[in-house]
Amino acid sequence: MPLLNKEEVLKLKLECIRLPELKILAGKFNLSKRGSAEEIIKRILKKPGAEKDIDNFIKQKYMERKTIEKQKLNISDEELKKELMKVESFSWGVVQGQLDQKIQNEYVRKFVRYQDLICKVKGKLHKEITNYVICTWFNHWTTVLIEEHISNHENVIPTIKNVKGIDIFFDGQPFDLKVTYLPQGYDLGKAIKNPKDLAKWMYENQGAQRFGADNRIFVILLDESNPDESWKIKRDFDLVFNQIDNFFNNEKISEKDKVVFNFGRKTYTALAKVLIIKK
Repeated sequence: MPLLNKEEVLKLKLECIRLPELKILAGKFNLSKRGSAEEIIKRILKKPGAEKDIDNFIKQKYMERKTIEKQKLNISDEELKKELMKVESFSWGVVQGQLDQKIQNEYVRKFVRYQDLICKVKGKLHKEITNYVICTWFNHWTTVLIEEHISNHENVIPTIKNVKGIDIFFDGQPFDLKVTYLPQGYDLGKAIKNPKDLAKWMYENQGAQRFGADNRIFVILLDESNPDESWKIKRDFDLVFNQIDNFFNNEKISEKDKVVFNFGRKTYTALAKVLIIKK
């Protein structure tokens, strides 16, 4: 995706707002609330100097939605952080996304005697699935807290409707957030010296089912002395939040952030930033 101009970005921001909230926004501008989302967006775009009010509206609605979600969960951020500290080990046991295939190949189609199947499930599969669920749970909620922190940054505008490929707007451009770990075997020195090459590698080595050529901000977590323990950094929120704040306080988006990559015999262009959080 090339660098977008202000009007293109403003249109994207409005497209990331649900229709009921678009009608509220139109009312704030004394505009008609009638018609489809597309019609309302066209009317708002004609309103001069509306960007700041739109950004403030999105921030407000984002905070309201997150407050309601937290009330439903009946847990505060600090309590959630304490729960995440209870995880003692991080071992998938099952390759993410391949649980059903593993059950079919190693249990369902392998055993013909019922008792053999039950013994194997109790002896091995139960532990593997438990580990899988814990790792998935840990990754989900740590990512939720990190992405919420990013979305609350003063230089970031979040989305309030799920739109593929857009989690936030930063420095006037849309971005998908990816919180992950340094790929196994990838040289740290190379990653720090040339983060654009790392971003290109991440684009070119993504799974076909989750393929996307959207702009991305990669937050990479790494324990330099023990890479296998990098997962623990994800819950070191003081470290993570501090480095995230420094990043969004100081970074700017420009043509230099363009990444050209190949996937499936096609060439794509995206804007990408890499933040390596290491310990």
